[in-house]
Amino acid sequence: MSFVMRRSMNMREVKIITDSCSDLTTELMERYSIDYALMNTVLEGKTSPASLSWTKEEVHAFYGRMRNGQRITTTQVPVEEFRRVFTKYLADGQDIVYIACSSKQSGSVNTARVVSEELLKDYPGASVYCVDSLNACLGEGALAIEAAKLAETGIGAEEVFKKVQAMRKRVNEYCTVHSLEFLRRAGRVKGPAAFFGNLMGVKPIIVADADGAQAAFKKVKGRQASFREIVALLKESIVNPEEQTIYLAHADCSEEEVEELKALVKAEIPCKEIFVGYIGPIIGASIGPDAVALIGFGKEVTFRAAE
Repeated sequence: MSFVMRRSMNMREVKIITDSCSDLTTELMERYSIDYALMNTVLEGKTSPASLSWTKEEVHAFYGRMRNGQRITTTQVPVEEFRRVFTKYLADGQDIVYIACSSKQSGSVNTARVVSEELLKDYPGASVYCVDSLNACLGEGALAIEAAKLAETGIGAEEVFKKVQAMRKRVNEYCTVHSLEFLRRAGRVKGPAAFFGNLMGVKPIIVADADGAQAAFKKVKGRQASFREIVALLKESIVNPEEQTIYLAHADCSEEEVEELKALVKAEIPCKEIFVGYIGPIIGASIGPDAVALIGFGKEVTFRAAE
């Protein structure tokens, strides 16, 4: 359940905040005036902020460590980080709508609720709305962008919140991975145990289900077949593609593979544009290198995976 805390009926400027799980680029955040709260990665006992301002070389190095067998874990947004980010905008007289990583994948939204309640004692005229996006990666990021577009129209935080609540179950996200091993280790995926088999050439298809969990949806034989499958799934579920951007996120895939998938999308889905970005350090740490995802707005997600 999403959370709302309102203290004033006065119209105030609305700030959209998300987190490291959203995988928004610096360019997108600047374009839509979005800020984010930092999660952390942990490698060999060292904790580092999960910045989304990383270069191609840094992306390759991150996933290279995973390819070489190093295990990277993650932590949710710390209390002090929420205090820092929220206070920055509350002190400036702005209301906040926080678009959070799915509560099935991170505890950050619950932490944000606690911090909001504490901070609003010092800012009695302010409002903080916390939205469980039911998504991660650029699915969460796409929702944050739509929230920012709404805020730009001049409506209040409550209206932004209500409209985003209605949108969040229409984010359709389809991902294929080389192996479920990284997700299995992280305990982040639901679905039949058969999906965890090490079958030669079988590529799992992962979705964000209706509850916001990463779920094993189906499996296909071969990498190219998995590309065709996620394109077909998005084509079937997307609504009014000509009016929207399709987001393609990848975990250090080759340029050839990215171009191959883009070409498939262009051939099958008449979208306004295709945005290509990286699967960031938070989702990347659990989903592993060479994963690739397609995201668009469409039919309401109803699939729920078995435990």
